[in-house]
Amino acid sequence: MRESYLAGAYWGCRPESAEECAQRAETFFRLLSECHPSYARWYEQARSPRRALQLQFDPTRDTFVRFFGKKKYQSEGDGFHFSAWTGHEEKDQGGMLMLHCGSDAEVVPNSLRLYFPTEALGSERMLTASVVACVMRALAVAWEPDWALVTADELWEQLSRHGEADTFVGWMTYISRRWGTVPSLPEPVRVEPVEEKGSLIILTPERLTITNPEHVALGHRVQRVLEARGVLRRLLEQRPAPT
Repeated sequence: MRESYLAGAYWGCRPESAEECAQRAETFFRLLSECHPSYARWYEQARSPRRALQLQFDPTRDTFVRFFGKKKYQSEGDGFHFSAWTGHEEKDQGGMLMLHCGSDAEVVPNSLRLYFPTEALGSERMLTASVVACVMRALAVAWEPDWALVTADELWEQLSRHGEADTFVGWMTYISRRWGTVPSLPEPVRVEPVEEKGSLIILTPERLTITNPEHVALGHRVQRVLEARGVLRRLLEQRPAPT
């Protein structure tokens, strides 16, 4: 069975300049390149793969400052957006990402979504625990989100419908220290610190899939514990009061 997985990082209202977003982007792409060789080259998104392959870029701070200075990458005066692709046309290789940063919007929070290749169970090259954990750490260190996760589309639909919070758990879940301390969780779940920024929760050492009822049950159980302890909460509740 082939399932579509993504890594998503989300943070509430955080106005940042083009220079600040560019510095975070440089850090993220540098850390991401250490996770897997497929993340070594990047191209701007375009209307066709042929055109995109002509738009390779070096993911440095100066490059992103230049990108964010262009109107097409500005979100109507409220932050910046950008999409990139690894240049792999095969669905089982590489991936693409979509970024929105620097926004003070009350409705749509800042976010980064990284789409993994579609890989069959048992033949993973990028959807391995070591690569995915590396990606999650890169997201946490560079962007300092409130919440991040890696999940499959089907698991997203299952777990996001439970509980009152609009956040939920995935195969791996990152929770910022700003939201509190992650409690002890049942085996085989592991909780690992990410510098001093937050905690990475890894539900299973193998790929979490909706076809395994034990995986789904574990996700529900862990989510209930985290909700009860108040470390899963609504993103937009984090907006600071005006001064």
